[in-house]
Amino acid sequence: MKELGDYLRRTRIDNGVNLEEAAEDMNISVTQLENIESGNVRAFKDIYKLKQYVKFYAKYLGLNPDKVIDQFNEFLFEHTSKISLEDIKNARDNSNDKEESSKIKSPYTIIHEPKENVLPIFVPIVVLIIILIIAVLVLIGRASRKSPRTSELKSSKIEIGELLWIYLLS
Repeated sequence: MKELGDYLRRTRIDNGVNLEEAAEDMNISVTQLENIESGNVRAFKDIYKLKQYVKFYAKYLGLNPDKVIDQFNEFLFEHTSKISLEDIKNARDNSNDKEESSKIKSPYTIIHEPKENVLPIFVPIVVLIIILIIAVLVLIGRASRKSPRTSELKSSKIEIGELLWIYLLS
């Protein structure tokens, strides 16, 4: 990456563009451009973002971005092929332990614990509600029945009405 960064720096200087001007035109920080030109890959957390910056920088400088990206990809291949499998495994194991608690988990990879069976709780509650509804309906039904006093009064009213009718007819 150092060679690629030097190439980009020389091209920028040959084009008569200073670092601040290039950073302003590309809308990225001067520090990021300095890191690209110095080959400081560790300054970027996301290697794909760095790749996009390098491609954009190559376009800005009037270079063939495909050739520059090919050089960048060669660097990545050389850099990653030098890491031993044991180092990768150790890094993965260590990062899993640290990140497990703070890791954002995908809904597709979350291990779901079995839910409690709510049926034993739900059924007695439903039965109790049904019994209460029946009891209320029975009480309402008894209250709406005609009491004997009401029927006596009604029949006495009929008798009085009949008496009045008879009186009027005679």
